[in-house]
Amino acid sequence: MPFKRNLLLFLCQVLFFDFACGQGVSLQETSKGFDFLLNGQRVVSYQSSQEPVPDGVNPVFSKSGFIHPLASPSGQILTRIQPQDHYHHYGIWGPWARATVGGKEVDFWNLGDKKGRVEFVKVLSKKVAGGAAELTVVQHHLDLLAPEREQIALVEELRIKVKPADKGRYILEYTSSFSTPLTGGILLDDYRYGGGIGFRATELWGDDNSSILTSEGKDRSTADGSLAKWIMVKGQTSSVAGRSGILFLSHTGNPAHPEPLRVWPLGQYQGKGNVFIEFCPIRYNSWEIQANKIYRLSYRLIVFDGELSVQEAEEYWKAFVK
Repeated sequence: MPFKRNLLLFLCQVLFFDFACGQGVSLQETSKGFDFLLNGQRVVSYQSSQEPVPDGVNPVFSKSGFIHPLASPSGQILTRIQPQDHYHHYGIWGPWARATVGGKEVDFWNLGDKKGRVEFVKVLSKKVAGGAAELTVVQHHLDLLAPEREQIALVEELRIKVKPADKGRYILEYTSSFSTPLTGGILLDDYRYGGGIGFRATELWGDDNSSILTSEGKDRSTADGSLAKWIMVKGQTSSVAGRSGILFLSHTGNPAHPEPLRVWPLGQYQGKGNVFIEFCPIRYNSWEIQANKIYRLSYRLIVFDGELSVQEAEEYWKAFVK
């Protein structure tokens, strides 16, 4: 009996310690979608509901199926949606800008031309275990120019997993698996925008208080169009450390790895609120998507406050592709 009593006491102490420290990530459903909470604080939101547009803006720019807000471990909001310069920008997302579907050009990204769009459809699974939380959803990439009525051009399963990392940071895994139900397939056209994973940063970041660095040593003035294993974006915030950021990692299994980048140049929009980056696998080569085959793109984000060194970035990337 004493052994059992001591064992029970020990287990209670462990559970209390875990609860008190708030370690791990939980998942909470909301009226808008799903929140990932790290140590009880919201850090990532996936939005499954339609986001209304500002007054006077064309409702066609309303959409679902994106990550926003994404916050640093200390709660600094690092994403932005519906900026006035690009109402079709939605935090972290990955639609294709140009595709050939049935001989016509379809744009799943820009929304305003009413050729295509991407929408949340349903939840496939939710998991919370081992200190991590995971959400897998279905998103449809819709061809709005089909002869009779809109048709599904791509079916995407998007897996979002959030877990703690070292030094108070956290990891977000973003895995997109997609296929086309169209017998003739589709072609994701080569273009400087599209697919992969895109990031529109907080409006507080601009030329004078943020920076970009790639695995090949490129900065914001030289990164656009270059190839990279990883890209790090960081800038001034109100965190105790004064800075926060995101390290984006590309997996070696991605077809275009090391992947081409789209990075907005210095001076864009007078150097204010102008941070946009994207891993763009079709920048230099079109990608044929054949019927009923599954294709996959895998990314990992390390979200942090303070600084993250080049050496640490390399170690995170090696751990990701190991």
